[in-house]
Amino acid sequence: MAHVAARAGVSGQTVSRVVNASPRVDPATRARVEAAMAELGYRPHRAARALRTGRTQTLGLVVSTLASVGNSRMLQAVADAAALRGYALTVVTLGADADVATAFERLAEQGVDGAIVLNEATERVREADLPAAGLRLVVVDAPQDDRFGPMPSSSPVPPFSPVPPFSPVPPFSPVPPFSIVETDHAAGARSAVEHLLALGHQTVHHLAGPAGSFAAAERERGWRETLAEAGAAAPPLVRGDWTSASGFAAASALLDGGATAVFAANDQMALGLLRAVAESGRAVPGDVSVVGFDDVADAADYRPPLTTVRQDFDTLGGRAVAVLVEGIEAGATVAFETVPTHLVVRGSTAPAPSPGR
Repeated sequence: MAHVAARAGVSGQTVSRVVNASPRVDPATRARVEAAMAELGYRPHRAARALRTGRTQTLGLVVSTLASVGNSRMLQAVADAAALRGYALTVVTLGADADVATAFERLAEQGVDGAIVLNEATERVREADLPAAGLRLVVVDAPQDDRFGPMPSSSPVPPFSPVPPFSPVPPFSPVPPFSIVETDHAAGARSAVEHLLALGHQTVHHLAGPAGSFAAAERERGWRETLAEAGAAAPPLVRGDWTSASGFAAASALLDGGATAVFAANDQMALGLLRAVAESGRAVPGDVSVVGFDDVADAADYRPPLTTVRQDFDTLGGRAVAVLVEGIEAGATVAFETVPTHLVVRGSTAPAPSPGR
């Protein structure tokens, strides 16, 4: 760093500010320092920085499984956002029977500065003792139960008042001991159901995600509430496990129930449903309209191209990392943010078939 400062004609403190992306450096000076760094082959030494700052510039990620498309997309988004901020990433997968407390212990042993907990794993945070003081958490798609009181629903909302990290939380406190960043799943489901009802379908069947999933529960809630507000009866739901195979297996119950419109809780299950409808001799969207959720990269290439609710994984992962890093570097604040969804209309939905067709 001293060599860089000498080459650029600045102080060591200025070099430090450039390395740490401080805004307190004018653009011309920053460019001169970065040029000197490039000429000298300078790279920050992570271990030395950890000794000096007490931080390892490493984040943890806790996830139940990486087999699902949503979780793998979130891993990519979090890894990209962490790298942009100069942080490394350590991943712990829980598996079917793993204890989230054990995952926190493993991350603490590796000296991570904070952790992000994804999707299905967030339910286990409620069941576990909170991690040791100093390990800040951001949970993605966390259930908001009565233990923590009602949470605001607007998107986005200002951070809550600062609280010490992981201090005891009395019953019905409005502030949980960790930050929450979530997709507005219920609003996404609403847009899907409203789209199908507007096409003249009398009701909308639901191919739901697995029990115990916060995202699946919120999408189911949006489906039920929208049908109720429209005065439409809610058919018995059929549940899958996020895989296309489960969507294929669930199709017979939906088709036997007379479904002309189905909202599937994710695109993989919708893909299995499309195959099953075709094999039954029916057509999508002529006989059955299908809407998915996520807008995976291949959704536009399904046959027919899938109408779906786009979940912004890049923004969701980016905001989770931003909230966590800002807490680590600027002090402990507890925040709640919601990332909106967007309905993408393609070729898998059409007006309801005429009676008797």
